[in-house]
Parts: sequence; C-alpha cells; structure tokens
Amino acid sequence: MYFRILRDGDSGAVSYLIADLDVGECVLVDPRVKDTPLLAALLAEHALQLRWVLRTHQHDADGAATVEALRALGAPVVQGDAVAGADVPPDGEVLAFGNEHVRVWHTPGHTAGCLSYLWRDRVFCGGLLAIDACEDQPVPSEPEALWDSVVQRVFGLPSETLLFAGHVKQGRIVSTVLEERTAHPYFAARTRDEFLAAIAKLPRPHKSSRVAGRVGTRRASAYGAV
Repeated sequence: MYFRILRDGDSGAVSYLIADLDVGECVLVDPRVKDTPLLAALLAEHALQLRWVLRTHQHDADGAATVEALRALGAPVVQGDAVAGADVPPDGEVLAFGNEHVRVWHTPGHTAGCLSYLWRDRVFCGGLLAIDACEDQPVPSEPEALWDSVVQRVFGLPSETLLFAGHVKQGRIVSTVLEERTAHPYFAARTRDEFLAAIAKLPRPHKSSRVAGRVGTRRASAYGAV
C-alpha cells in the first residue's frame, strides 16, 4: 500500500494519492489541474494505473473544463456536481482499485454537491469542516445540510477515525472525529439552531472581494487555509 500527501505550498490545497502497489492501481483525491504533469510522472514512476479521480467538491470556477483537464490523467472523474464529463455516483457507491476500495458519501453543505470518501480508517472530506475558512466558499451554501452531513454522518463514525481535509489547518492536514466533535468552533457543544444562528451571522463578502483576496498572502486559520 502507498499513501502520499501532496500539498501546494502557495494555496495550502492538499491532494492525496492512494495506491495498491501489489496490483498497480490507484486513486487520486482532489488533484489540481496545474499538477497534472507532476501527477502523471508520479504514476509512471510507480507503474500505477489510475482508476478514479475523486473530487470532494467544486466551486463556481471549476466546471466542465476542469473535469476535462483531469480526465486527461486517464481515469473517470467522480464528483457530486453534474457537469459534462463527470461521473456522479449514488450515495454509498463502492469504487474499487486493486484490492482496495473507497466508499462514496454524499455530504452536502460546504457546497451542494460535496462528497466525502471513506477508505479504511480515514475520510477525505475536502472543505466540509472549513466553514468560514475557504475563500472560494466563505459561507456554507447549504447550512442545514452541512449540519446533517457533519453531525449525523461524520461525527457518527468511530472517534479515532482520521479526517483528511482539503486545505492545511494551522499547519496540519489531519484531525480525528473525536477532536472535531469536541473542539470544532462551529459544531462542538452547539445545537442545530445555535449552529444555524452562528452561520447566519457570517459576513457575505462580494465576489470582487473574494477575487482580490486570492492575490494576497494566505495564512493558516483554525479550520482551513485563508
């Protein structure tokens, strides 16, 4: 088994490579288009056949062109948003690679089409726990669905389950279900109504301010890269 974390130093975005070296098959989680030459070289170095490109979510700027570029890696692109060229699996679908598999969970909230991927003792959940820390989605698109996805699904997993984020968090990439249950600033020790009230108070920045923010220096916040 081969598990590699690929971190972008400028943006803090994180991608993951999971491979069954015995069979020579793998999946990529949240690969970036600009990294496709590097990823293709990495697959060739380890003689790996890519079975699936797994995207946890997409933002408005990530449409069919992004999917087409990722398909050039040679595998179906799986995501929750129905755009040309993408595969949208049902909730609970099992995707095999080698002797391994990942299970697809529909976890909407951060964006309407968010997916999480369960593999062994870990979950790859993208921006699900980022709340106000993702500059591309500064406010959850579906707060009610987000509460259900996190509290009823993710927090229902064993406490020791590892949660791998889509962005660096205070220099960290991974946390646990127990840690997020007890320490997350928006979910821990809150009722659903309290959570929704807190989300309603978040500022709604204009699109122009989000674009301007991308050219500034990013720093690590408590629960995402900003």
